[in-house]
Amino acid sequence: MDQAKGLRDIAKTDILARRKTRMPSPEKQFPRVIAVTSGKGGVGKTNIVGNLAVAMSRQGMRVVIIDADVGLANIDIVFNLRPQYTLRHVISGEKTLEEIMIQTRHGIRIIPGGSGFAGLTQLNEGQKLTLLGEFEALADQADIILVDTGAGISSNVLYFNAASDECIVISTTEPTSITDAYAMMKVMSREYQTRYFKLIVNMTESEKDAKRVFASLSNALDKFLKDVVLAYLGHIPFDRHLQQAVQKRSLLLDQTPDAAAARAMETIASVILNQEKSGRSQGNLTFFMNKVFQTAT
Repeated sequence: MDQAKGLRDIAKTDILARRKTRMPSPEKQFPRVIAVTSGKGGVGKTNIVGNLAVAMSRQGMRVVIIDADVGLANIDIVFNLRPQYTLRHVISGEKTLEEIMIQTRHGIRIIPGGSGFAGLTQLNEGQKLTLLGEFEALADQADIILVDTGAGISSNVLYFNAASDECIVISTTEPTSITDAYAMMKVMSREYQTRYFKLIVNMTESEKDAKRVFASLSNALDKFLKDVVLAYLGHIPFDRHLQQAVQKRSLLLDQTPDAAAARAMETIASVILNQEKSGRSQGNLTFFMNKVFQTAT
């Protein structure tokens, strides 16, 4: 007999037993699942996710971040953390979702994804059920779930954008960034019937520049994708304090909370929290993961 296999089976039985005790009540208020994405890299997406999470946490929200960036999973770097386990250990049955999550000093909980999301199309039914059960158990532990996706239009990025309740696109004022943001929304609307997006313009010189980016994207969507709606959440000015925080593996809201970019991210966080939930899933996390699996097939 394979002794290692026997130990794994015992561990899985124990995991299932513990999972049953953590399932949420049907009366629980489920969280909003918000994907934060971009058409290209280098637009500050992960730093925005980290700072928005802190701002939301300070406003009384229970926040969980899912690091779904397979190629460059680095939300842990933003918080200066070093995760020992990732979602891969949950898929294999070695750990529960609770056991792999790491908590920041702000109370924010992070699910390290890494290579755990790389093989979504190769998961068997048992592994899918494991993930579904684990994510459903998370439903009563958060008010907001931020999904930090990769950049571009790779399949994994699209899976998580399509499955989330809301999709926030990050762009800068650079022409290539604007073009890639449009390409992202075009693919999402045509292949996954996503009709509603929200925009944050990062590293701006002025609000006028940000509004120009919004107008450019809105006009293109109106002309070529008439049934797609883009909402403007706000802009984040270029701020040297942000670069200093990145170099120190720190968050701007921790290091320089009075900086212009920090205040802008706090304002955007408030705008997001004050908006009505716009998604289809009503926050049910098994629905979210089912949607991820469906789009991955």
